[in-house]
Amino acid sequence: FFFQASNPGQFENDSDAVWQRGHVPETIVYHGRVGINTDAPDEALVVCGNAKVMGRVMHPSDSRAKQNIREVDTNEQLRRITQMRLVEYDYKPEFASVMGIKNT
Repeated sequence: FFFQASNPGQFENDSDAVWQRGHVPETIVYHGRVGINTDAPDEALVVCGNAKVMGRVMHPSDSRAKQNIREVDTNEQLRRITQMRLVEYDYKPEFASVMGIKNT
């Protein structure tokens, strides 16, 4: 397991680093927030820039993670939708600026 910081002196000794070997082979664990191209991540992982994924990205909403997918009664679902609270919103300027959102 080898980790090299891009900022000299950022991890001066191993006791300062909170990266650990995971319980599963070939894994690394960090308990905190990770920022790539940012020193102020506000989520578990923040990537400021493009990310290239050479494999799959799984999300709980991904159909590959579900089973027993079936059609539902459209009329019943439309009735439920009419009971939902629908809203419009604008992003706060400070959030839009940090996230690079131009059309808020």
